[in-house]
Amino acid sequence: MSKYDALWEYVQKYNESQVKLTFDEVQDIAGIPIDHSFLTYKKECAEYGYQVGKISMKEKTVIFHKMA
Repeated sequence: MSKYDALWEYVQKYNESQVKLTFDEVQDIAGIPIDHSFLTYKKECAEYGYQVGKISMKEKTVIFHKMA
């Protein structure tokens, strides 16, 4: 079980080609603030049919792309 499982499940339920979430939304969904370890955990997202795309530190957003 990953600390980001709730986030991956949330993104999977969206069932959109692209999902854009703010860091605050990620924190609300996952129950923890996004931190540097997210870069390690982002590989897990593929198990849910998505990949982490752009992470914008300026806009404080994360874009998820549905895998074909």
